[in-house]
Amino acid sequence: MSQTGPHVAIIGAGIVGVSTAIWALRDGFSVTLIDRADPGEGTSFGNAGLLASSAIVPVTVPGLLAKAPRMALHPGTPLFLNWSYLPRLAPWLWRYLKHANARDATARAQAILPLIGDSLADHQALAEGTGAEDWIVPCDYLAGYSSRAAYEADGFAWDLRRELGFDVKLLEADAIKDYDPALGPAIGCVACLDGHGRIVDPGQYVKDLAQHTQKQGAGFVKAEVEAVLSEKSHVRGLRAGGEVLDCDKVVITAGVWSRTLAKELGLTVPLAPESGFHLELLEPSVTPRAPMMVADGKFVITPMQGRLRLAGMVGYLGLRAEAPKAPYQLMERHVRQVLPGLTWNDTRRWIGHRPAITDSCPLIGEIPGLRSAFVGFGHDHVGLTAGPRTGQILAQLMAGRRPNIDLTPFAPDRFENAS
Repeated sequence: MSQTGPHVAIIGAGIVGVSTAIWALRDGFSVTLIDRADPGEGTSFGNAGLLASSAIVPVTVPGLLAKAPRMALHPGTPLFLNWSYLPRLAPWLWRYLKHANARDATARAQAILPLIGDSLADHQALAEGTGAEDWIVPCDYLAGYSSRAAYEADGFAWDLRRELGFDVKLLEADAIKDYDPALGPAIGCVACLDGHGRIVDPGQYVKDLAQHTQKQGAGFVKAEVEAVLSEKSHVRGLRAGGEVLDCDKVVITAGVWSRTLAKELGLTVPLAPESGFHLELLEPSVTPRAPMMVADGKFVITPMQGRLRLAGMVGYLGLRAEAPKAPYQLMERHVRQVLPGLTWNDTRRWIGHRPAITDSCPLIGEIPGLRSAFVGFGHDHVGLTAGPRTGQILAQLMAGRRPNIDLTPFAPDRFENAS
């Protein structure tokens, strides 16, 4: 593949960075990926593996303000706090909770739909010819509730999905058993959406995509990026691991760790690390037909290669706190009810950090005032889902083309004059 175009340095080798690298290579750019860890080692490794095109509704739905205090104090709910971290989190949390209303939730859903609504096709287009195609499996996506009343309590979210074009099929009683005999009586109502997908090994998927970039001539530097170098408001290179790398363009796609670099380049971003957890059950005796969100636990059960991954929930613990036992205990308790008779041979636990921005929309675009510096981070709960489309948009912007999506809600400088 010819790479005679400008040299692009992409900081962050998760799904967004690797996707950007692939689309930039296809546009003829010369590419170097830089990360302090190997590709696919962070949140791109530990997510639920779901291509959640219907995940347009943010966490900040109407009614959250009334529920949040009880959830924070009750040990049986899927919200976990490090109370010593709360004073540092409070300014961000206040701005975040101000969006818990119908107007803002609807605006976020409308904005993000073009970014994630065709996620399965976006991943298939990204992975075509890379050797990573086999990790992608088309599937339905389920949301399992204890009862019809519990489903109806989430009516705002489901009504909004229907308004924006999603076909939601409800299953109850015998219809649930007909769909998947593995599901137990703890699930009394299921919302079923087709046209989704799952990645059966997210970490290896990203590694295979990254390996493809290197086969196509991209470089990879394993180092901490210390600074982006510029001259006369134009990117000239960066310093990583004590070495200077010359480049014509820089893209910051480092997830929750993007905030510090962005600040050095003049962007103040209201971003907080939101912890997520996964518990893997190795060699399970039961494999459900499709990924399912367990509504009471706010986590997804996803069939993966040789295991079930239970992933999700929300924690505000800070970047350095150890994972509490409670999220994993809660997931195990729920999965035993959802899949009666399930056994497994071993477990693995993981904690990671989602880059959560107060309005639940990522930053995508060129940094105003600094030519050829781009950002693509802050994807909240939909990083894997949105990765390929975000990478394609960034490559188009670098090539001087206009993407067929309204990028106003994702403007990198949209918080500059916010209170």
